[in-house]
Amino acid sequence: MAVKLGLDAKLFHNTGSYATPTWDEITNVRDLTLNLEAGEADVTTRGNAGWRATVATLKDGSIEFEMVWDSEDTDFIAIRDAFLNKTAVELAVLDGDVVASGSQGLRASFMVTSFSRNEPLEEAITVSVTMKPTYSANPPEWMTIP
Repeated sequence: MAVKLGLDAKLFHNTGSYATPTWDEITNVRDLTLNLEAGEADVTTRGNAGWRATVATLKDGSIEFEMVWDSEDTDFIAIRDAFLNKTAVELAVLDGDVVASGSQGLRASFMVTSFSRNEPLEEAITVSVTMKPTYSANPPEWMTIP
């Protein structure tokens, strides 16, 4: 069994093109959650012996994470500006390094849908970020490093 720890997972921002990516690791990330779901369609028939039958339809994804509020961090600035300007950011949410064989996760162009600043009295200011795949010439894909 190959156990992976959250601290070994990585979030990458593509600063190059889709065909020739230049992956920049976003290190100013705290807890991150990759949400993957599918819609459902009811395909129940009388032949199902009284049981509902369901098939998966469209996939849905999002990532939620927290960053320390650092107005000099280029990755923080890129995500903040993507929110303010309603622009897409291409990311890879991987369970390891982008150059490590076997690392895998979601690669997609994302829109920032939430950028909420948290100001706890005795802690650093942070921002809670939610991002969702957006319209792009390149649809979301599950990426596995060969």
